[in-house]
Amino acid sequence: MVGRSQADRNQLPLFLLRLLCLLPTGLPVRSGDFNRSTDNITVRQGDTAILRCFVEDRSSKVAWLNRSGIIFAGDDKWSLDPRVELEKRSLLEYSLRIQKVDVFDEVPYTCSVQTKQHTKTTQVYLIVQVPPKISNISEDITVNEGSNVTLMCIAYGRPEPMITWRHLTPTARDFEGEEEFLEIQGITREQSGRYECKAANEVASADVKQVRVTVNYPPIITVSNSNEATTGKQAILRCEASAVPTPDFEWYKDDARSRRINSAQGLEIRNTGSRSILMVANVTEEHYGNYTCVAANKLGITNTSLYLYKRVSPTKPMSSSVGPGTPIDNATSLAASLWLMANLLFCLFCTC
Repeated sequence: MVGRSQADRNQLPLFLLRLLCLLPTGLPVRSGDFNRSTDNITVRQGDTAILRCFVEDRSSKVAWLNRSGIIFAGDDKWSLDPRVELEKRSLLEYSLRIQKVDVFDEVPYTCSVQTKQHTKTTQVYLIVQVPPKISNISEDITVNEGSNVTLMCIAYGRPEPMITWRHLTPTARDFEGEEEFLEIQGITREQSGRYECKAANEVASADVKQVRVTVNYPPIITVSNSNEATTGKQAILRCEASAVPTPDFEWYKDDARSRRINSAQGLEIRNTGSRSILMVANVTEEHYGNYTCVAANKLGITNTSLYLYKRVSPTKPMSSSVGPGTPIDNATSLAASLWLMANLLFCLFCTC
């Protein structure tokens, strides 16, 4: 042991024997032989812990011990742990510094001080707090509507973290209870989306992770627009369906499944996600009539009817070849006025 005199070396066995008597698991001694105090210190995982101990005079024999054995005897380090050092900010301080504290450091530590008059021990219990950490969470899942779903969220921490679930909808509804497992009975399409698991304790900020739940359901027609068109013009029929997975679309003419429509001969079908459009580039008499839009996925099939009507132009009244404001038009108006005045005078004369 570096820096120790030969006399100290000779006294070391006796000193160690006396230290063993001071350990909590050691031999019983009379209560008047020493004073003992106990203290707790709480440190977050990864931080540095300072275990305070002070001597009465410089001639005191001191040592730090734990359940594993002797850490320091005087200035001699017995522990092989490089994180452990002595903290001496004054001549009478004999504190123990432990860097990067971890859970396995959570044991009682004893500072033993021997003087000529008495023996004193100070016991410090190190409490290590651990920030919350989600260690395991369900993977993203896809289920059919009506299925029962169980989501898992496992977290650790000291103190034990509180687990809460939330469905990330515009209303962001929290689920009651604090459970590692979230049970959803008979899931609906409205319950699809992202679910957030939060693990929290008072040590540090909460740990948050998400899992996505996709709910499959059969198609439902949401939009079906009939239309009218003039012969020789363009016409469009639109059909939209809500479904997961995205539906496939088919078009038929006059409700006859044998007359499935393809993109040919002036007809074009454009499918984009949940929308299908039937375009007629140049409407003819054959294009008018009833159309059927069919939407299907692996869970079901549905259809709706749409109509392409013929637009009839309104009949225009026959007009004179002589436009208003011409001399002939003005003469006609004057003659009509004179005829009306003559009839009025005739009625007055007959009344008299």
